[in-house]
Amino acid sequence: MAKNILICGVGGQGTVLAAKVLSQAAISKGERVLSAETIGMAQRGGSVTSHVRIGQDVFSPLISKGQADMIIAFEAAEAVRNIDFLKEGGMVIVSKKIVQPVTASLTGKAFDQDIMIKHLEKCASQVIAVDTDEACRKLGSSKVANMVLLGAATKTNLISREELKNALKLLVKPEFYELNVRAIEY
Repeated sequence: MAKNILICGVGGQGTVLAAKVLSQAAISKGERVLSAETIGMAQRGGSVTSHVRIGQDVFSPLISKGQADMIIAFEAAEAVRNIDFLKEGGMVIVSKKIVQPVTASLTGKAFDQDIMIKHLEKCASQVIAVDTDEACRKLGSSKVANMVLLGAATKTNLISREELKNALKLLVKPEFYELNVRAIEY
């Protein structure tokens, strides 16, 4: 049976690396994996979405709307924006971080994290909201929020911490390995 995971955020948050780590962990277990990214204006803080599909009966890299088992969102507004991909009974792992779009800032409108999380809770069977800013502060790096969120995904039996650590060995520079492992274990 296929597992469909949508990873979403904004440019520069590490969504593509998270998708690669998740994919490599599944490949190392002998699973078939197809994945794709839609990047758009990512270099300017725009939306980034990665589709990761795991399973022998997967033949397309893109997840259809209403078919994602899990959404891993690096930013609450992106989780809300992509909630149509979540299937009934699906789960959301979301950073509490809000990245205010320039257009909203210019109009004086503010995004409210609590309202977004409540909306997600209405749409998903389970929502795990993670304070990635606090985690990054404690870990000493703002660049590991992606691994903190993947670490939260290990609570769902989707993937194990050991599988993620093994994938990291193949994908990150040795000098960053320990920091990323600490983030997964956070």
